[in-house]
Amino acid sequence: MTISTARRPTTYLAVLVVLGLSHLLNDLMQSLIPAAYPILKDAYALDFVQIGLITMTFQIAGSLLQPVVGMVTDRHPAPYSPVVGMMFTLSGLVSLAFAHGYATILVSVALIGIGSSIFHPEATRMARYAAGGRQGLAQGIFQVGGQAGGALGPIFAALIIVPWGQPSLALFAVAALVAMMLLAWIGSRQREISAAFAAHRAGTGTRGDTARHAPRTIAIGLVSLTLLMFAKNAYAESFRSFYTFYLMDRFGLSIPSAQVMLFVFLLAAAVGVLIGGIVGDRIGRARIIWISVLGPLPLTLILPYADLFWTGVLTVLINLIMASAFASILIYAMDLLPNRIGLIGGLFYGLNFGLGGVAAALLGVLAESYGIEAVYRICSFLPLAGLLAWFLPRLAEDRAEGPPH
Repeated sequence: MTISTARRPTTYLAVLVVLGLSHLLNDLMQSLIPAAYPILKDAYALDFVQIGLITMTFQIAGSLLQPVVGMVTDRHPAPYSPVVGMMFTLSGLVSLAFAHGYATILVSVALIGIGSSIFHPEATRMARYAAGGRQGLAQGIFQVGGQAGGALGPIFAALIIVPWGQPSLALFAVAALVAMMLLAWIGSRQREISAAFAAHRAGTGTRGDTARHAPRTIAIGLVSLTLLMFAKNAYAESFRSFYTFYLMDRFGLSIPSAQVMLFVFLLAAAVGVLIGGIVGDRIGRARIIWISVLGPLPLTLILPYADLFWTGVLTVLINLIMASAFASILIYAMDLLPNRIGLIGGLFYGLNFGLGGVAAALLGVLAESYGIEAVYRICSFLPLAGLLAWFLPRLAEDRAEGPPH
């Protein structure tokens, strides 16, 4: 009876849903920063270099600190640290709402970035512990919240920030307060959930203090996953940063129409991460990574030559498939380093954040030099990086094996 219970660990679905909701609120507040750029640019006569520095400040604060926070919380679990992170986000958002100078804007976005850095590692750990035997579902729910929050940012900006101006950013402090209450409840459940997770590991004979993979296996796996993440993010960033310009330049769409298509694109990502997580539980992480990164290649090659209707259809399909990779990449990395969940969460969420900024900068140079349409012709070959999945080591934790090596 004990063995049976150990083999069927409890999935704390309510905790996972609340984690997903808190992730939605966190990423919604983050997405308000670029949404406010037009207002800030006009109000403070900023040039594009200064706008770029705002982005860089936010991304550095939101990416470089995450692995550090993860390493600390691996050694000293801090169930309420996401609440502290939300305090930073709250202070940064209110500061940005009433900023009266460029320096204050930089400090404000840095505070929001720090808040995100503190939030992700421990929240990722809780999603891992609360998953039971359904890791893909857990990461899918957690990540769909973040993707949905990022997609809602432009909509809220259009409805509230643009009509009401910079001070209206302070209204979103309510989102931070709600997130703090949700995260405090989750923190109160951590001891119970951690104990259940530890009991399951003991019941299945898994030693929590022993590395299960050789250093070479871990290194090859993490390097391969990082390169796959960069290729995926570079393609996705071509849409987040330049899709509206592409639609207006090539098809003559108005700004609102282009923003609606961008919202649909971002919404497809939210659906994709959830589907990818669920399917990954059934067919294995390696297979999902192969399908999601390499699979869209025929569609991406067609996209630069499609008309407006098929551009909309193809972009949704591409992002739906490509977004499904993230849950599997994250879980695969956790299986490589099962005792460093905070570090992996911080590294890959921070990496996801930081690589997006690098990709945006590189694509901006390409767009400036060769035109916006050239960006999509060049990026159409990025899914070929999916071939790197060949180098991923086989893991016993991956129940279904991918293509033969």
